[in-house]
Amino acid sequence: MTTDAQISKTLSYWLRHKPEDASLTLSAEGWADVDLVLAALDRKALPSDWERLLQVVETSDKSRFELSGDGARIRARQGHSVAVEADWKPMAPPEQLYHGTVERFWESIRSEGLKPMKRHHVHLSADVETARIVGRRRGEPVILAVDARGLADAGEPFFVTSNGVWLVKCVPPQFLTKHA
Repeated sequence: MTTDAQISKTLSYWLRHKPEDASLTLSAEGWADVDLVLAALDRKALPSDWERLLQVVETSDKSRFELSGDGARIRARQGHSVAVEADWKPMAPPEQLYHGTVERFWESIRSEGLKPMKRHHVHLSADVETARIVGRRRGEPVILAVDARGLADAGEPFFVTSNGVWLVKCVPPQFLTKHA
């Protein structure tokens, strides 16, 4: 694993799930102090300079992180299992969104729908290719099409993050089909 990937995985773990493992305290919106993050990286013997952190933030394949305007704070954009008060605004979704998974999960999803599991929201993609990349992380991808407009019309709110990931609390099975 490359060092940038190690830093990214470490930041994801701390900023999404276990800030206490790095002696970090997240603000209500999920922000952590950059100087404290750099000190925690140093304790893990990972590169801990501002330039390297900026490189990881700017080159993350999914734009997982963002820095505050003054560069003093960092947060994960989505995917939290810890409580955060995100500043996402509800948005009307496009007619269809997509979710990448693998075949072994299809039967469960077909009967129970998509659930956030340990996260706060189900993550959806606006395009098939992004969903394919997500699904490929666990094997041969299966792409699910989500009737986002129908789900929104049924009263389920959708949010979109600053890096284009669509979020919804859950997707009941009647709003899912396998994408051809």
